[in-house]
Amino acid sequence: MPNLDKIKQLRQSTGAGFKDCGIAIEEAKGDIEKAAEILRVKGISKASKKMSRVAKEGVIAVSGDEKKKSILEINCETDFVAKNNDFINFVKEISEINNLMNSNLDKLKGSKMKNSESVNANLVSLISKIGEKITIGRAKTFNQEGTKNFNYLHTIVKDNLSKLAVIVSLETKNDTKELKSFGKQLCMHIAASNPISIEPSGIDKNTLDKEIALISAELKNTGKSEDIVKKISLGKINKFKEENSLMSQPWVMEPKSKVRDIVKKLNFSDLKIKDFYRLKIGE
Repeated sequence: MPNLDKIKQLRQSTGAGFKDCGIAIEEAKGDIEKAAEILRVKGISKASKKMSRVAKEGVIAVSGDEKKKSILEINCETDFVAKNNDFINFVKEISEINNLMNSNLDKLKGSKMKNSESVNANLVSLISKIGEKITIGRAKTFNQEGTKNFNYLHTIVKDNLSKLAVIVSLETKNDTKELKSFGKQLCMHIAASNPISIEPSGIDKNTLDKEIALISAELKNTGKSEDIVKKISLGKINKFKEENSLMSQPWVMEPKSKVRDIVKKLNFSDLKIKDFYRLKIGE
């Protein structure tokens, strides 16, 4: 088989560039299998060098159904690559695998893809081919008994891929159009308002401690008495809790009402917001 035909065959099977395939065929003395191995090793080396770069672009993928739904972040260096077909196809396939693996990233990376190679091996090949750092980021699966899961995608790149995505898990036996509409709208609200917990009591202690430290630093040189400073600090931290707790936020579609007011208006006796997750590329 002439070298040109071998190069074409190697390109088709590995996705590597024409020049790299030509060099590998030459090094392997025409042995295509050996040349593929040479490319794989070189690809790992190239990928390793690229992993020190910053990857703040990419996409968020959502997969699954109302019973079980997963969200996955894949990062790259540029928005151009985030719209690349090879990148998109890779993310869409591993998004489905991630849902099967319940967002266990170690299991995900070791799982086989359609080409019988592992996710990790395909990731290395993709980095080598595209020439950018690509990483598997944050992930979460919603799969709790008795819940229904809804999602919203903002700034859609393609199909189930976007720049910002939200999943909300609602506990209820209700299955009406009204509930589905609320689930979608609640996702949209979270996308816009970015709460950090469902209720004030759910805000992480470290987050509160950081906010208290910022407030204290802000009031330190005001010249006010210690008692006044304490009152102002308490007011500010309570406001912080209210603004960042989902149930006490103004409802985006009807700002005069709080989210908890909208939940009450629905009058579903068993309705409970169990969990939510908001992911945005670059945050």
